[in-house]
Amino acid sequence: MPEAVIIDAVRTPIGKRKGALADIHPEDLSAYVLRALVERAGVDPVVVDDVIWGCVSQLGEQSIQIGRSAVLAAGFPESVPGVTVNRACGSSQQSVDFAAALVRSGHDDVVIAGGVESMTRVPMGLGADLGRPYGTQLRARYAQDLGSGEFPDGEFHQGIGAERIARKAGLDRRRLDEYSARSHALAKEATDAGAFAGQLVRIPSLPGFTADEGIRPGTTPETLAGLKPAFTEDGLVHAGNSSQISDGASAVLVTTPERAAELGVTPIARYHTGAVSAANPLDMLSGPIPATHKVLKRSGLSIADIGVFEVNEAFAPVPLVWQAEFGVADELLNPLGGAIAVGHPMGASGTILLTRMLNHMRDKGIRYGLQTMCEASGTANATIVELLD
Repeated sequence: MPEAVIIDAVRTPIGKRKGALADIHPEDLSAYVLRALVERAGVDPVVVDDVIWGCVSQLGEQSIQIGRSAVLAAGFPESVPGVTVNRACGSSQQSVDFAAALVRSGHDDVVIAGGVESMTRVPMGLGADLGRPYGTQLRARYAQDLGSGEFPDGEFHQGIGAERIARKAGLDRRRLDEYSARSHALAKEATDAGAFAGQLVRIPSLPGFTADEGIRPGTTPETLAGLKPAFTEDGLVHAGNSSQISDGASAVLVTTPERAAELGVTPIARYHTGAVSAANPLDMLSGPIPATHKVLKRSGLSIADIGVFEVNEAFAPVPLVWQAEFGVADELLNPLGGAIAVGHPMGASGTILLTRMLNHMRDKGIRYGLQTMCEASGTANATIVELLD
């Protein structure tokens, strides 16, 4: 079976809600990263067999198959197809898994994976994808828990899931806020050190927009202590220890080593192993734990073989509960900060994490990196990549 390798990875700076990217159509955000990716890689887009594009809220400006319209907006030949996928917050990470599977199987030779989300222009909200999203049979399966009074309006709810896993793990508010302050501090440190500079795509109409917009320098547990709980009156989770609502896009170029040689391009990493799993949809956000166990078992690697971990900071309890399970040192977990500081444009976040992680691995000479992402209804993706010399 052929290997899958990554030629390059790019992303926009992440814009905060109603911030710098608020006036940019998500199709155009997508086009900027697609065009920049092939230009940086030195690849003629005519050789691209498919573009697999993650997007969660596929309505309004993100409807009508934005994966295909982004390809056309980027100026790619009309012969290049595109498809849009939705695995909730893991949509673009799943896009990478699909791209790798396609080139490893021999079905395709060159595939772009990525995603977009403009959460300013297409707001997220329960039922935004046309009405109440859960039917009678699913509700009946979990009726006792949903009717317990814990879940607002008897709905599956990520915020309540974050509260549940925090309490089960014995995490208190102070610990969650300490972690959140750490995210801002590390993101600010990485930005100041230029860790992201080489991966960012410039937006032509925003020449001064050169860094992730949501970082709040000087954030401390004390400054977060005054924020009100977001989901329950006596809750632990609030806006400051949750991911930010954001706008952004990202993309990676996937092919085989043989095709890369034919195209005269040098891969930066090998797609080593991917896995997807699922867990209890009420806790919902604990999915990265079984996904990580699964991808490690499938890969033949141990947790000690991995030199950096990106665990998406949807809410502070997610990486902390994951860390407690695997005993990973603080310095290896989200060393550049995460979505609490920079934001979580859902459809783009998987390949944003991958782009950040790949560049960090290259900067630090780290052989293996693992990323994982919690997703709606308890699913989660986990992916291992290997840096190439």
